[in-house]
Amino acid sequence: MRFDGGAVTALNGVSLSIAEGEFVAITGPSGCGKSTLLNLLGLLDQPTSGEIIVATKAYSTVSDASLFRRQQFGFVFQSFHLLPTLSALDNVLVPTIGCPGARRDHASRARRLLTQMGLERRLDHFPGVMSGGERQRVAIARALINDPKAILADEPTGSLDSATAAEVLNLLIDLRRDRGLTLIVVTHDAAVSNLADRLVPMRDGKLLEARQSPQ
Repeated sequence: MRFDGGAVTALNGVSLSIAEGEFVAITGPSGCGKSTLLNLLGLLDQPTSGEIIVATKAYSTVSDASLFRRQQFGFVFQSFHLLPTLSALDNVLVPTIGCPGARRDHASRARRLLTQMGLERRLDHFPGVMSGGERQRVAIARALINDPKAILADEPTGSLDSATAAEVLNLLIDLRRDRGLTLIVVTHDAAVSNLADRLVPMRDGKLLEARQSPQ
């Protein structure tokens, strides 16, 4: 993966297979290419060479990349990426725009997800009046709204205190178990990587030898 007209190589010779239902932690120092790899896996970026395949379907053959991405993946970010002018409910509904189904059905599902996150009293509240943990739970509900096959999380505990981070981590692990989700997490947090099925360490845009988590 190259940027700036090929002057910057973010990823070099990366080859990675992830099994359905697996929990993978991508680790490594800042700037090593972790987030770039996650963006490629989630079709947020297109590779400058090579191919990405999800469930036997090559990304290069996908006619509607945006719809495919929203149906296959849910995204959770360190800084939440909630729209400040939308309520919790409307933030969760954003990925459903342009997706099949009636808005009332999407809204009903969004309410159920937020209730499952313990946010039934926060449906009409805006991100600015919510705690970091509440905002991350809204983000997780948003990631689940289209019933994706995988959750891709970029430092999901990085902006949270240790107690709240543990709650969010346990929530992600429970969701993975209950829904059979594939969970791919970029993290510096040992509490996260120690619970993964497999560690994928990176350095200087390359994958080091993957290894089992020490759990």
